[in-house]
Amino acid sequence: MTGLRLVLARHAETDANIRLVLDSLPPGPPLTELGRRQADELAEALAVEPVAAVYASTALRAQQTAQPVAARHGLTVEVAEGLHEVFMGDLEGTTGEESLMAFIAVAKAWSVGELDRAMPNGESALDAIGRFTAAIDGIRARHSHGVIVAVTHGAVLQVGVPALAPNVMDVGERSLVPNTGRIVLDADETTPTGWRCVSWIGTRLE
Repeated sequence: MTGLRLVLARHAETDANIRLVLDSLPPGPPLTELGRRQADELAEALAVEPVAAVYASTALRAQQTAQPVAARHGLTVEVAEGLHEVFMGDLEGTTGEESLMAFIAVAKAWSVGELDRAMPNGESALDAIGRFTAAIDGIRARHSHGVIVAVTHGAVLQVGVPALAPNVMDVGERSLVPNTGRIVLDADETTPTGWRCVSWIGTRLE
């Protein structure tokens, strides 16, 4: 390929994912044994791509997911501020139905455009979008072509990608990003944001 492609991947599995713990603060938990296998499978899936750089958030789970991808291409993982998960505030480290319902209530508000609503004493979607898109802008400024891989987190992908590439709204109710699920954006100067989403977890948008 001659242009610039951005592959955004959610991190692989952690024990907190299994126990449904709302954790967002770095460094966070490491990958499980299954998570390490998922990271290896992600590296295998991207082995034929012309990967020019691999980035990860400040969370350990993102960096551990990115490491096999980078190693496959003779690269090192570059940590980028701004790619971290939406901060959960009072929900940080909690589990159980009450916490999950509080999280879901805010996530549903975001899905209908209430982006200024925040997690209890945590981040709003607007907060997360601002620093996530700034991080992507910084990455883009360093690369003109090739495939750039950035390993990040589920909730921030859910709100951040539509701000980067509004055409993902065509997916309708966008499915949640599973562990190591991938969203692919191509640089496209004909769009208002400079990006076009070409794939959302395997659903082609072209």
